[in-house]
Amino acid sequence: MPPSDSNSGSSSPGARYEVLLQLLHTADTFWNASWSFFSRWDLGPSQFNILNLLFLNPEGLSQTELSRRLIMNRSNVTGLVDRLEERGLLQRTAAESDRRAYRVVLTTAGKNLLEKILPTYHGAAERVWQHLAPPQTAEVIALLRQAAVNAQQIADEVKTGSASPPGREPSPKSKRGTA
Repeated sequence: MPPSDSNSGSSSPGARYEVLLQLLHTADTFWNASWSFFSRWDLGPSQFNILNLLFLNPEGLSQTELSRRLIMNRSNVTGLVDRLEERGLLQRTAAESDRRAYRVVLTTAGKNLLEKILPTYHGAAERVWQHLAPPQTAEVIALLRQAAVNAQQIADEVKTGSASPPGREPSPKSKRGTA
């Protein structure tokens, strides 16, 4: 019988914990490599992400929408937008429906810069994953999406107090719907 991966009742981490550690290490490596990659255009990864979102949304986005899509604090987005606007890569325009609100849009210079960056960026992404066949790529995407759903469920349980500390039974509130 193959060894169990569940580790229920065990204090030692299992293979799934190793996957989590590797994922975190890989994410950190990607982040650091992104800094190096985008530095040739005097950009950081977050600045590129804003420009790329605006490139994909030519009608523009509000800073709140940028914040949500980037999973970033709105005040951090404001600082990034300020710096990119100073460089002439984007601009804030009054929203037609509410002149108190702004849409952030790419300028021609921002669009031209992205048109230079994207082919190199897409090529680098292909090189990172070149060892995967298309079916494997789809499987990795599905696994990462499921891991994200699971992590969000755990975070939601912690926020609502329905998660039990390790080694304890779940509270009666979190046992609802179980037989």
